[in-house]
Amino acid sequence: MTCRIATVQAEAVPGALERNVARAARFVAEGSAQGADVVVFPEAFLTGYDETVFAGVLPHLDDLAWLHPLQSAVEETGVIAVVNTALQVGEHRTLTDLLIAPGWAPHPAYAKQHLHAPERAIFTPGTRGYSFDVGGVELALSVCYDANFPEHAAAAAAAGATVYLNSGAYFPGGERRRDLHLAARALDNGIYVVYSGLVGAPSDFIGGSAIFDPLGRRIADVTEREGVAIADIDPALVDAVRGDQRMWTDRRADLGGYERSGSLVPRG
Repeated sequence: MTCRIATVQAEAVPGALERNVARAARFVAEGSAQGADVVVFPEAFLTGYDETVFAGVLPHLDDLAWLHPLQSAVEETGVIAVVNTALQVGEHRTLTDLLIAPGWAPHPAYAKQHLHAPERAIFTPGTRGYSFDVGGVELALSVCYDANFPEHAAAAAAAGATVYLNSGAYFPGGERRRDLHLAARALDNGIYVVYSGLVGAPSDFIGGSAIFDPLGRRIADVTEREGVAIADIDPALVDAVRGDQRMWTDRRADLGGYERSGSLVPRG
């Protein structure tokens, strides 16, 4: 069994909800043309990643008309879309991964759990993880800063995921940290990591959309400013890597107590 995943790298216009939804629909069609089963989008792609937009009127799911172009693209192609947006959920604002699948109503599957400093004043963090199955392959959701925490991907792997999807928006200067975190999460857990990165306005976001295999090797990436990268997920490779690189099997749930020495003074 395999699952083909497309990761998008593109710019979202802040506040241009209708325009961004239409672009997402076109990327779904592009992914479908390349045989993708799942298409993953960057952080806040539908609203744009902008603090002024975040503090204003946000879309909600009480009326789904704004999502019709994307839902229609999913129904026409059979592709599953994971698209992140700032969302109004009752009294709370969240950075939410919407799971849009053929024959299903758009589902607010996952809200970003680890909020970065400026986001904490606006958004409510999520309280649980989420994964879904495509053709026998379990895919877990995460958003940007979540992937900086080893335990987040480890929890997904422990719950049965072999693919870790991450929608992000990295600021200039974050290239090295971004790539190290993503590759490490793959190698730590013997899983695939799929990253979709925002580019452009309003903060010159740097993209970096890529797919990493269970050994942390980059196997696909977007080389142009905007575009789509595609890779096939092979569960047999996950099994082979975990059989050889045994960190997942050999990790200890309980490491015992922690001792600390007194102050040691080296000889002068």
